[in-house]
Amino acid sequence: MAVTTSGGVLSEAEHGTQLRRAVIAATVGTTIEWYDFFVYGTAAGLVFPKLFFPHEAPLTATLASFSTYFIGFIGRPIGAAIFGHYGDRIGRKATLISTLLLMGFSTFLIGFVPGYATIGIWGAVILTVLRMLQGIGVGGEWGGSVLISMEWARGSKRRGLVASWPQFGVPAGLFLANLAVLAFSTWSGASFAAWGWRIPFLLSIVLIAIGLWIRLGILETPVFRALVAERKIEKAPIVEVIRRQPREIILSALLRMAEQAPFYIYTAFVFAYATGTLHISRDLILAAVLAAACVAFVTIPVSGHISDVIGRRRMYLLGAVATGVFGFLYFPLLDTGAPVLVFAAIVLSLIPHDMMYGPQAALIAEAFTPRLRYSGASLGYQLASIIAGGPAPLIATALFARYHSGMAISLYIGACAVISVLATMLMPDYTGRDISAEYDRAG
Repeated sequence: MAVTTSGGVLSEAEHGTQLRRAVIAATVGTTIEWYDFFVYGTAAGLVFPKLFFPHEAPLTATLASFSTYFIGFIGRPIGAAIFGHYGDRIGRKATLISTLLLMGFSTFLIGFVPGYATIGIWGAVILTVLRMLQGIGVGGEWGGSVLISMEWARGSKRRGLVASWPQFGVPAGLFLANLAVLAFSTWSGASFAAWGWRIPFLLSIVLIAIGLWIRLGILETPVFRALVAERKIEKAPIVEVIRRQPREIILSALLRMAEQAPFYIYTAFVFAYATGTLHISRDLILAAVLAAACVAFVTIPVSGHISDVIGRRRMYLLGAVATGVFGFLYFPLLDTGAPVLVFAAIVLSLIPHDMMYGPQAALIAEAFTPRLRYSGASLGYQLASIIAGGPAPLIATALFARYHSGMAISLYIGACAVISVLATMLMPDYTGRDISAEYDRAG
């Protein structure tokens, strides 16, 4: 496929170069933004309850801490609407640079927020505002990263694999976030709660510079350039996609229930549960989550590739069923308190998730017509943060407080899996089909 740019027509070799650059830019940028998002989740489980809510009972403080964590998820659909609009109006590249800057600087500033002992409740208020800005930034990030990769892919046979690389940024960000926390936890020792936790947030400023340098070097996607050339840019893409493709938006959110809710239980709630209830070393949990992220480096792109072979929907259904089953094994393994079994439970927990997360980007993005794709895919994807990812640690904490058993949380994970299975069965599957032409219902 020949691609016309302002500098002329790209050759096959030049197109290949741009594809590689786009994939690298999307993956590295997504890694940085998810590092920012995840380092907050780790701190919310380990440090923030005592730092910002010191006069509350431990369980109440944990709930309050995860409430500020939830605020970031409320911001994600807002970011999807804002940046989805501009992504479909001015392009994928410019929008991605904006999300990177917003996310990075918000994270950097969190590293300076004083605790309750210094400014009282205002520390939690400032933290909440910055967390909201984090959520808005990451809410606009995902759609652009997926499209900047997928829309450079040639043909239809590798879209699942190509679109899975921005998804790879999630375990990479998780790995870096937990590695930073583990490293500075070890270095600062008893002073970690006083100042050691701040350093991973401050490091975000370095990552911003790296991500900005990479993203400035890519071209706009061929699909968006064609939309501009054919004058198919919508004035209000968010409004238009809600009017034309509401079914795909709702199904995109619901099919993520089994992927997102368990993920934040396994990577955020586990810190509070394992260290507070089971009295397991925080360093063991950090090391186990690091190992799980390393496994995901392989399982996410492999799952994306398999979806190119057997179909997105079929691969996603396999992952949703596996998630529902594994939820009933996870807490019994944790509750043994045996380091080997605890480590195994955490490492294995992300594999069913990855079976969905690998094909998920292509499954959702392909469902939306090109001129509305950034808005529709972002909105559907990020709405799940309100019904799945955001409340998951809160629901898990409340369920354990009520029933004093991990089995209640396992049932919650199972219910999420059932919802995802039903939604996925109703979701259109565009594996192997042309997605460059308009195909919304209005034609």
